[in-house]
Amino acid sequence: MTAKLKSLERAVPEMTTGRKLYAPRNHRRILCIFPKYSPSFGTFQHAYPLTNGVKAFMPPQGILVVAAYLPQEWEIRFIDENVRPAKRSDYKWADVVIASGMHIQRPQLHKINELAHREGKITVIGGPSVSGCPEYYPDFDILHLGELGDATDLTIEYLDEHNERPEKQIRFETKERLPLSEFPIPAYHLLNINNYFIGSVQFSSGCPYRCEFCDIPELYGRNPRMKTPEQVLAELDAMLKVGNPGAVYFVDDNFVADRRAAMNLLPHLIDWQKRNGYPVQFACEATLNLAQSPKLLEMMREAYFGTVFCGIETPDPEALHSISKDHNLSMPILEAIKTLNSYGLEVVSGIILGLDTDTPDTADRLLEFIRLSNIPMLTINLLYALPKTPLWRRLETEGRLVFAENRESNVEFLMPYEQVVEMWRRCITTAYEPEFLYQRFAYNMEHTYPNRIKVPNSPQRASKENIRKGLIMLTKILLGVGVFGSYRQTFWRMAKPKLKAGKIENIIHVGLVAHHLIEFTRQCAKGEESASFYSQKVRQTQSFLLKAASR
Repeated sequence: MTAKLKSLERAVPEMTTGRKLYAPRNHRRILCIFPKYSPSFGTFQHAYPLTNGVKAFMPPQGILVVAAYLPQEWEIRFIDENVRPAKRSDYKWADVVIASGMHIQRPQLHKINELAHREGKITVIGGPSVSGCPEYYPDFDILHLGELGDATDLTIEYLDEHNERPEKQIRFETKERLPLSEFPIPAYHLLNINNYFIGSVQFSSGCPYRCEFCDIPELYGRNPRMKTPEQVLAELDAMLKVGNPGAVYFVDDNFVADRRAAMNLLPHLIDWQKRNGYPVQFACEATLNLAQSPKLLEMMREAYFGTVFCGIETPDPEALHSISKDHNLSMPILEAIKTLNSYGLEVVSGIILGLDTDTPDTADRLLEFIRLSNIPMLTINLLYALPKTPLWRRLETEGRLVFAENRESNVEFLMPYEQVVEMWRRCITTAYEPEFLYQRFAYNMEHTYPNRIKVPNSPQRASKENIRKGLIMLTKILLGVGVFGSYRQTFWRMAKPKLKAGKIENIIHVGLVAHHLIEFTRQCAKGEESASFYSQKVRQTQSFLLKAASR
């Protein structure tokens, strides 16, 4: 078993520098498509009607980097189907259709392939899902397995030399990865940033930890790789050239996976914010032991980080040990959360139900933890085994993987299945009961937000466009929630004193996020949403795509 784990951790080497760009001999039209997500807890779709035209959560970094890496001589078109569907005219325009996505988007990826093949187009798929499970995609013409690198160059060369679909599937697998320091700036110019709830940027790839349920170490390695601070700033500048999303999320698997690198980046982010008038607020994902790095936290505060997602998973120490998450035990969890709050960081938490250590008392303990921690937003999910994870291999050995479409999880729990699902339903509906949720936001407005730096009313922040967007959102929230909302009394108890104090940003933030959480939870209570992000069923997606393709 030890030898097997070591082989899985063997890193794919990086290319040497000085690589020559491929010079194409032929003209190609490339259609890059990112598939639609099924609505879920983390897509914030219920908040969109209260915004200024938002249609999707965040720009997909991976396929935008690929679009930027393709030969500049080629015509590139990018479509995020979370914003609008690809039409038949788009497929007809293209010579090649490139798609990328995660396991959750698998049905949509197959539909994109089918529609492209109807028009006789070559199809290419890359990204985390096909890299982890190439067997999931037998009908695509070309599989790109692994990260950006020599496989990408081979794919480009093949597409340059061939304009017909291959007789059988071709696989290009990355043997040498492109160093992150040589990644191009994502093709932000191909999208409208105003369509997105939040912007996104990547600094690092990989994570040193071995959480049992996570596939990141096997997909991207345990030795984090980094972009240079100059690259990150250039990407932020490129993003602001096409619009200002107001907030930017570092999509790194773990922002502090290499603390020395993070310490090196943060002074650059601080200077960039000062030079640009603090145009955005940053958010990131990090391990809870970030709370033990006061110098790092102080710099994050100065760089205007406002939110950190921590995979707490469970407050039970025995359960954390059982899923190889002992790094969450390096200090008391509630103490760590309060420490993060003291630097102005609102904590968002991942929570998993259905662990082998769960008991009938787990729901009560979790709800008490939510009350004590005052974390407003927690992604409460049933355990789901992803391929190529230690959890998958263990459950496969134990004969505890279940593949039934009517189940919310592919795990055979040790507790009765229906009892675990009911425990999840009770936790999520209680956690997002409006009064309880607003109480936790009230705590953060009093004990967390005041700890953030006071940013100036710079021309970038107080621009006419930002003021217009803010007024539109405030008006929609006051009407949609404050007048027509079923929990309007709860809302006004928060909003009235904030309006008097001029805390408009607080009203907008809480109003948007809370509305999504409350509405999503009501759908969960009716059985209209899944208990695990990964078990999402595709609702209306096929008919949606078929209608789009006929246009």
